[in-house]
Amino acid sequence: MKNIIITGTSRGIGYELALLFANAGHQVLAISRKTPQTLIEHQNISCLSVDLSDEAELEKVQDFIKTTWKKVDALVHNAGSLVCKPFETLTQADFENVYKVNVFGVANLTQVVLPFLQKGSHVVTISSMGGIQGSLKFAGLAAYSSSKGAVITLSELLAEEYKERGIAFNVLALGAVQTEMLEEAFPGYQAPITAVEMANYIYDFTLTGNKYFNGKVLQVSSTNP
Repeated sequence: MKNIIITGTSRGIGYELALLFANAGHQVLAISRKTPQTLIEHQNISCLSVDLSDEAELEKVQDFIKTTWKKVDALVHNAGSLVCKPFETLTQADFENVYKVNVFGVANLTQVVLPFLQKGSHVVTISSMGGIQGSLKFAGLAAYSSSKGAVITLSELLAEEYKERGIAFNVLALGAVQTEMLEEAFPGYQAPITAVEMANYIYDFTLTGNKYFNGKVLQVSSTNP
C-alpha cells in the first residue's frame, strides 16, 4: 500500500480520487481549503486544511510527512483556480490569484515533498487541454489556460532534473469533465465524462504510469467544449 498526497479534494475529481485510493487500502493525505466530512471520517484518509496560494501554509504538509509517513509514493497536483472573464477586464490580481494556486502552489508543494520522494515515486500534475500548444482555446480563460501551460513545461523540466533519482513527473491534460469548475467556465455544457470516471483513469495512471512515461504530457480528452 502506498502513501498518496492529493490536492483539491473538496469536490469533483480530487474528492473522488481520494476515496478511490483510500477504499483500495492506500493511505491518503487530502489537501484542500475545505474538507468534506466523508473524507474526514475515512480511516485511510488524513485531511489538512491548506491554502496552496500561501507558501507558509505548506509547512503543515512538511510537518505531517515528517511525523507520520516519512516517505511519499505519489503526489497528485489536482487543485485548480479559475477565473473566467474577458481579457481586457483581467487585473494583475486575477492573474496572481490563479497562478498562486495553479503554478506556484504546484512548484512550492513539490519542493516540500521532494525530500520524501524516492526511486519509483510518481508526481502527476493535472493540467488542461487549454494549456496544450495548438489546442482549441476559449475566450475568457487567459489566466487559467496560460497557467496550465506553465505547469506542463515545469513538469517536463523536473522530469529531466530528477531522472537520476528515479522520480517520474508526468502531466495529464484533461478535456471536458463534468465538474463544478467546468460549469463555472462553460455554464450549461454537459461533458461526456464524469468526475468518477476521470478519477478512475487518474488512479490507474498514478499507480502505473511512471513505468511507461516520464516527462510526458498525455492528452486525456474525448471532447473539448
